[in-house]
Parts: sequence; C-alpha cells; structure tokens
Amino acid sequence: MDLMKSIAIAASGLHAQSGRMQVISENIANADSTPTQAGGDPYRRQIATFKSEMDNALGARVVKLGPVRTDTTDFQVKNQPGHPAADVSGNVKYPNVNPLIEMTDMRDAERSYSAGLNVINATRAMIQRTLDILKS
Repeated sequence: MDLMKSIAIAASGLHAQSGRMQVISENIANADSTPTQAGGDPYRRQIATFKSEMDNALGARVVKLGPVRTDTTDFQVKNQPGHPAADVSGNVKYPNVNPLIEMTDMRDAERSYSAGLNVINATRAMIQRTLDILKS
C-alpha cells in the first residue's frame, strides 16, 4: 500500500535526523572541553552526513545517516598560562565547536524531524478515513 510506503520513508527521515541530533548534542556537550594533557588536542567537531539508499522491500528511496565526518577547521587557541592543558607558550587549544552553529543545526534537524512527524500523522489520518469509509 502506497500510504504505508509514505510512513516508512518518513520514518527513515526521523531516524536519520535523530542520529544528526545525537552528533550535534555531542558537539555541544564538548564545546568547552580542553585536552587531557598539556599541549594536546581537544575534542574535534563532528559533522553528520546523509545518504540516499534504495529499499528494495519498499521499492522506494529512503534516507540514512551517512558517515560522521570530522571537521578539520582549526582549534580555538586562548592564552592561559596557568591552565593545566597549556603548552610551553601558555596557549590552550579549545574545540572547533561554535555553539551558535550547533544550535542552528539543531533547529534545522528539529524542523526536519517535525516535518517527518507531520507526514506520518497526515498519512495515518488518511488511512483512518479510508477505513471509516470502508466500514460504512
């Protein structure tokens, strides 16, 4: 039934966006972490990607969470000579995580997730109306 395909396709989007939100949450949680040793590298921002796959059972293309990539932009460096993670010059590396960008990405993921839920709810309502018509 085509309506069930719609639900399955939307559910794949929900699953992918949920994975994206998990990656973003990890970035936000580590935004202020510092290296465990002096002069070491801190947490490096992760970026969720998506891929489209053919689901042969459905006969439709669905979205999946692709590989999580590492953001290679430079770390933030602050001069803090007394910090335990400071190098010999007194500089401490902080993650390349910008909380503003992460919150924007989270908002985008939230909207995509909500859109998928709306598709599922609309499809369920259409199925229910079809069943009601068939009962009468």
